[in-house]
Amino acid sequence: MRLVEDGPWRSRIEQTDGMRVPGVAFAPRELLPLEPGDKSLEQVANVATLPGIVRASYAMPDIHWGYGFPIGGVAATDVAEGGVVSPGGVGFDISCGVRLLAADLDQEGLLPHMPALMDRLDRVIPRGLGRGGLWKPPGRAELHEVLRGGARYVVEHGHGVPRDLDRCEDQGAVDDADVSQVAERALERGARQVGSLGSANHFLEIQLVDAVLDERCAEAFGLRAGQICVMIHCGSRGLGHEICGDHVRRLDSAQRRYGISVPDAQLACTPVDSPEGRGYLGAMAAAANYARANRQWLSDAARRAFRTVTGADLDLVYDVSHNLAKLETRQTDGARRTLCVHRKGATRALPPGHPDLPPDLAAVGQPVFVPGTMGTASYVLTGVADNEAFDSCCHGAGRVWSRHRAQREITSGVLRSELADAGVTVRPTSWRSVTEEAPGAYKDVDAVVSAGEHNGLGRLVARLVPLGVLKG
Repeated sequence: MRLVEDGPWRSRIEQTDGMRVPGVAFAPRELLPLEPGDKSLEQVANVATLPGIVRASYAMPDIHWGYGFPIGGVAATDVAEGGVVSPGGVGFDISCGVRLLAADLDQEGLLPHMPALMDRLDRVIPRGLGRGGLWKPPGRAELHEVLRGGARYVVEHGHGVPRDLDRCEDQGAVDDADVSQVAERALERGARQVGSLGSANHFLEIQLVDAVLDERCAEAFGLRAGQICVMIHCGSRGLGHEICGDHVRRLDSAQRRYGISVPDAQLACTPVDSPEGRGYLGAMAAAANYARANRQWLSDAARRAFRTVTGADLDLVYDVSHNLAKLETRQTDGARRTLCVHRKGATRALPPGHPDLPPDLAAVGQPVFVPGTMGTASYVLTGVADNEAFDSCCHGAGRVWSRHRAQREITSGVLRSELADAGVTVRPTSWRSVTEEAPGAYKDVDAVVSAGEHNGLGRLVARLVPLGVLKG
């Protein structure tokens, strides 16, 4: 693998035998994972071997080692040219994503209520490994409705408002979900976890809009300096994990029939138009709808807590996923093509004027969220025109330490002290698990979003800082 700098803000992996396209990393050298033994960039090169891939195998500035694809990986395959779909290009937490809600409240109005609000959220937000959820479906039929209807189902049953769907990717649900492709074990796990945060890097965070960097966009998004917001980061829980594992095995056993060989078994794939490929996309869509419903239920619980404690309400700014594969019709190499765009640890970032944007965002583009980790800033960006990575942007800071190393390097006592000094209240289910997500385990989020902006992936709109964090 030959890595060369392609200007001050990006690097290129030259095309070699087996690679159908080059690799492109939208990151300066100091953000690249170059430690001995790290295989993230090797994964970028491996993805470039997939049948039907077009343009390049891309890596976002927050790239780090993942399953099959790197986290922060983007790749599009041409369906008409035998392009494949790979569950490794989506990951185990299907449709994991971020939603941001904005309160009609400033910091001065919040602070007297902060302890009571954190206490209430601590009681009502289920989180942690394997924990139960806010909603217990009465039976399989109702769970199937969630898998087909996503956030639409939740809002229709009184847990939201119409704006929640207008400001959600796909208006709250992917329409081609196929529940028949979801195994019983996945349904069993999913039924117990609807409306829960999970663990690891998932969170609910109370934030302050610390700076507005683009007044016009911020106003369209409903954001202003000094405002209180709530950011929710979670996904499809055990249901998504089971679906990914099931379909990796199914595609791995089938790909040889299509004459496909990949350099890494974790890149198991079949043509998009094959029965196996369509089956995976149908199951993936069901998991995506579960994830949107999950975040909708959590939003409803957060709203009720805010109303009860502060009297303020929460309006949805936007909800967008960062682990998904989408069929998108795009102009590529002078022709209209249907592409299967894999975004793993990468956020869709639609530019101004895109037909899929709600009317009130058409002039400014789609909100993009790049969360930091406890004690560090998060950013709101907007999509821009001429994004070469199929309208994709980074999704977070990106790990530099494994979870095991973070636990070795950082004690819970030191982390507690650092967060207290920063004025951040943290309510974890376990301080041991929280050390895995300490700021030192991640890249500098300021540098990540700067690299994204310099590479034309998005434009900075606002900077948010944490005041209170709920962790699993």
